[in-house]
Amino acid sequence: MASNEAPVSIDQPNLTLSGEILTCINTHSASSGQKLNVESLFSVVENILDRATKIVDKVFLKSADTQETMENLVESPTKGFVPPLCALIKDISSELKCKAPTKETAVSIFKKLSSYSTDEKAVLTLATFALDYGELCLLANIQSTDQLAKSMGTLRGVPNLLENVEKHHEVVDDLKKVIKTMLNVIQCIFKLRNLPNNVKKDFLAEAVYWAIETIVASTNQLCYLISNEGKKQELQPYDRKLKDILTELKNEITTCTQKTQEKEDYRRLKIGVEDATDIMGVVNILIDPKQQLNHASTNNMVDIDVLKENYVFLFISGQVIYKDDISILKKYFDKIVEKDQHKILWISVEEQWTEDMERKFEISSSKIYIARYSLTKASRKFIEKEWHFRVEPLIVVLSPQGKVVCKNAIHLMKVCEVDSFPLPFTIAAEETLLKERGLIGLVASHVHQDIKTWIKENKYIFLYGGQNESIEQFTESANVINAHLKNQKGISIELVSVQGDNVLKRFWRKIKNLFISRTHRETRTDSMMLKNIQKLSSYEEKKEWAVLTKGSSVKMIGGETILEVMKKFPEWKNRLDKEDFESVFSEWHTKLERDDRYHICYHINVPYNSGKISEIMNCSSCGSIMETYIGFKCCHVDGAAKPKALS
Repeated sequence: MASNEAPVSIDQPNLTLSGEILTCINTHSASSGQKLNVESLFSVVENILDRATKIVDKVFLKSADTQETMENLVESPTKGFVPPLCALIKDISSELKCKAPTKETAVSIFKKLSSYSTDEKAVLTLATFALDYGELCLLANIQSTDQLAKSMGTLRGVPNLLENVEKHHEVVDDLKKVIKTMLNVIQCIFKLRNLPNNVKKDFLAEAVYWAIETIVASTNQLCYLISNEGKKQELQPYDRKLKDILTELKNEITTCTQKTQEKEDYRRLKIGVEDATDIMGVVNILIDPKQQLNHASTNNMVDIDVLKENYVFLFISGQVIYKDDISILKKYFDKIVEKDQHKILWISVEEQWTEDMERKFEISSSKIYIARYSLTKASRKFIEKEWHFRVEPLIVVLSPQGKVVCKNAIHLMKVCEVDSFPLPFTIAAEETLLKERGLIGLVASHVHQDIKTWIKENKYIFLYGGQNESIEQFTESANVINAHLKNQKGISIELVSVQGDNVLKRFWRKIKNLFISRTHRETRTDSMMLKNIQKLSSYEEKKEWAVLTKGSSVKMIGGETILEVMKKFPEWKNRLDKEDFESVFSEWHTKLERDDRYHICYHINVPYNSGKISEIMNCSSCGSIMETYIGFKCCHVDGAAKPKALS
C-alpha cells in the first residue's frame, strides 16, 4: 500500500572548504579582545546539553536509566559567573534560525564574532543552540504537570515533536550523538589552548569552523523536528567529520603533552647537572642509577658507585666510530685507566645498544665501564644541546666534584702525543701544555722528533711545506740565512720541512682538531692561537707556506711573502750587523703583507660533525665577519654515518 506522506527532502552536507572560506576563517581568527569567562560559560552549556540529552533519552527515546544518570550530573558553576550579553546571543540566534545553506550561515557567524578568539566563537555559538535545545527539552519534560510549560511548548512545536517521535527516532538519536561529539571537540580545543606548546592557529580555526557549521546544521535539524517542514538535515556526515577532527585534536594533545613533559624533564636534568656537587650527582642524573655497569675487561657487572670520587671521562658515541680514532683512543684509554682516581664510562646516544658498536671498538681488553642501555630523551637532548654531540664521538671530562673540565677532550687527544696528555686533566694543566708546547709543538711533533727539545731550548724553528719546488727554494734560502747567522750572531734556525702524504695529512688534521678544541675555550691564550691556526689553515692549498717560531711562540706565518723576504736576504743582511734577526725579518715581511700583490683570503675548513663550531667567525687579519659555506664530502670510510629515514 502506498504511503500518503510526501517524500522527505534530505540536505546532504558539503564537507569541503573553498579557498575563500579558508581565508575568511584565518582572517577572522584574532585573539580575544573581549572579557568573557569562556570556560565557565562552556561548563554551563555542557551542563545544559548533558541534562537535555538525558531528557531526550527519557521522553523521546524511552531510556530506562535516565533518572539515575541525571542525579549524577555535576551542577553548573554559578558563583561569579557573568553570562554573555543578551544582544550577542540574540544576534547569533537570528543567524541560526532555520537558515540554509549551512556554510553561508557558519561564515556569517564567524565574521560576526571576529573580535572573539576561536574557542570563544565555538562556545558562544553552542551556547545559543543550547538555549533553544535546552528550552525545548525542558518544556517537553514538564508540560504534563505545568500548564505554562504546556502552552509555551505548543508555541515551540513540542506536540508536533512528540506525535512524530517514532518516525523521527533515528533523527533524534543522530542529533544527540553529534551534540556529544561537538562537546568533546570543544573540550579538546580548551585543553590545547592551555598547553604551553604552540599549536597551528589555522588548525584550531578550522576545527572551530566545523563545530559552528555542525551547530548550524543541528539547528536546522531541530527546526525540521518541531515543524515537520523543510529539508531533513543529514547529521551523520558531520558527526564523522567532527570525529576525524577529534582524533587529530587528541593526537595533538598527546604530542603537546609529551613535548611539555620532555621540556620539563630536560629542565630538571639540566639544573641537576649544573648544581651537582660531586661526580655521582651528574652520573646518576644522566644514566639510570639502578642499572649496573659492565666492566669491559672482565665482563662483570658492577654498581655505578665504582665511579665515586673519580675523574670520569665520559666517552659518548653513536654508531659512527672511525678506525683511525679507535687506534688513537685505545692508547689514551690504557693510560687513563692506569691512573689513580680516573675512570672511563662509555655511553651511547643511540636508542638501543648494539653489540656491533662494541665489536667495532674492540675494547674487550680495556678497563673501561659500559652503560649497556639506552639513555632517556632528556639525557640525549642534554648531550646534544649542551655538549654539542652531533655524529662523531666526544669525550666529556668530569671532575670528582661533578664539574665539567672539558666538553670534548677528544680533539686534544688527536693533537698531542699520549705521553704529553696531562693527567689529572684540568683546565690549568691544559693551559700549561699549550704555553709550553705552543702551536708547532702540538701539531708538528710527529714531523721531527727534536721539535720538543728545540722548543724547550727556545730555539728558532722554521717549519715549511708546499710544492716540491717551493720546498727546495725555502731550504736553499734558509741555508744561506742560517750560515750567515751562525757566523755573525752565533745562532741558528732549525729547519723542518713537512713532506710526505701521511705526514701532511696528519699535520693538517691536527691543525683542525686543535682549532675545534680551542673554540671550546675562552682565554687569552686561545685568542692568539686561534688567530694563528686560522692564518696557517689559509695556506693549506697554497703552493708554499711557512711558520717561524722561537720556542713555543709563533713569530710569523706566511707563504710567498716569507719566501720573498728570504730570497731578498742580500738586501737586508747588512742590517744584522746592528739589529737582531727577528725584528729585521719581521719588518720586511710586514711590508710585503701589506702589498696587494700578496693578498690572501683567510679561511678554515672544519668538519661540521665534530661538535661545537662557531656560527660566526671574525677574520684574524682584518676583523671582518668571514663568509660561511657548507660542503659535503665522502671518502667511503668504514664507520661513516648511515642515512636516516626522513620522518
